Formats: sequence, structure tokens, C-alpha cells
Amino acid sequence: MVVGITEISVLILAAVVAYVLYKVLKTATSLAVNAVLGILTLIAAKFLLGLEIAITWIAVLICAIGGIFGALVIIVLNYLKLAFV
Repeated sequence: MVVGITEISVLILAAVVAYVLYKVLKTATSLAVNAVLGILTLIAAKFLLGLEIAITWIAVLICAIGGIFGALVIIVLNYLKLAFV
């Protein structure tokens, strides 16, 4: 399994977004809900929209940290055939 620069960059971006969200929300419960929604968004895009998103540990980690925004970044990168294909 090769991890590309795109995946690492998205992971760093998701970590920054998660940090900002934590500072804004200040609760762990809200971040947990956000992580679950992100992973569900990724699964829905894979099965309902028919996208061929490779669900790897990096994709799950980005969704867990970035939530819905992380999942949307993964979906866009997959649609553009840049990563997670």
C-alpha cells in the first residue's frame, strides 16, 4: 500500500480542521458525532452514488478527524481521480 502526498496533505488539513472545531465546539461529544457523520457520509457516497472510494485506514482517519468536511474532501479527490481510487 503506497501512501501518496495527497493523502498525507489531506490528513494534515483534516487535523487542522479538527483542532479548529475542537476550539470552537469545546466538547468531545460534538466531535464524536461529527466523526460518525463523516464516516457515514463516506459510506453513503460509496454505495449510494456508486463511487469507487478505497476505504483505507487513512480515509477512515480523515473522516474521523475531519467529519463531514473530511468525507467531502475524500469524495472530491476521488471524483477527480487524484486520490482514494
